[in-house]
Amino acid sequence: MPRLGVLGWPVAHSRSPDIHNAALASLGMDGWRYQRLPVPPSLFAETTRSLRASGFVGANVTIPHKRAALALAQDVGDTARAIGAANTLRFADDGTIAAENTDGPGLIEALGSSLQGTRALVLGAGGSARAAVWALKHGGASDIAVWNRTPERAGAIAGELGVRAVRRPEAADLLINCTSVGLERSASDDAALNQLGLTFDQVGEYSYVVDLVYRSGSTPLLSAAMAHGSRTLDGLAILVAQGALSFELWTGRRAPIEVMRSAALRQEPDR
Repeated sequence: MPRLGVLGWPVAHSRSPDIHNAALASLGMDGWRYQRLPVPPSLFAETTRSLRASGFVGANVTIPHKRAALALAQDVGDTARAIGAANTLRFADDGTIAAENTDGPGLIEALGSSLQGTRALVLGAGGSARAAVWALKHGGASDIAVWNRTPERAGAIAGELGVRAVRRPEAADLLINCTSVGLERSASDDAALNQLGLTFDQVGEYSYVVDLVYRSGSTPLLSAAMAHGSRTLDGLAILVAQGALSFELWTGRRAPIEVMRSAALRQEPDR
């Protein structure tokens, strides 16, 4: 039975299994199955190398493994190489691991508007932030800044990708949160915004706010943006867009986008 999965730590919240299993069922691919693969960083390389022997033909990769996934691969796609991180792996019969990145192209597709001339601020410095910077540059944004709670990390990604690092969030047309802040419900909305270096009033300085985090109900960042009347995009829309591209890489079949979108939008309790 061909198997697919998503490697992450944590990964219990992921809706990727619902999305991909719905897609597989709609295409009559009854022998295929997609599952969660919770793997701590210390076991990532060992576990990933063993997946082909367990029947896996591919896997998505999420926080915190995207850079490690790129380093593990023998065959690296152009987009993954340019971004410096991978979110999609394919496993060949001979043991070769191929890496690609569908996060960047998926983000461009999900945004649904031209990025030409846009001033943008990216929050975060991990693999998703790298993909966001690539998407912004690829789409023609005029100014791209990166902020992270650890300034050295922001400086490193900015220097590598040719954009600016900032010590504090600054006003822009587009704000993209690429951190995991907002995934957990334990913190208050104000506390969550504070972790992003923002106040409620500052969120109003962005006309378009994108949060890669998804959960049942809105995240604190998107709630603040909606209160200010800003345009918003949540992580589920981006998950579907990048997931469809991954699905096509693994299966060679055209992804049933509407089926995947419907599966993503089904409200479930947080897990």
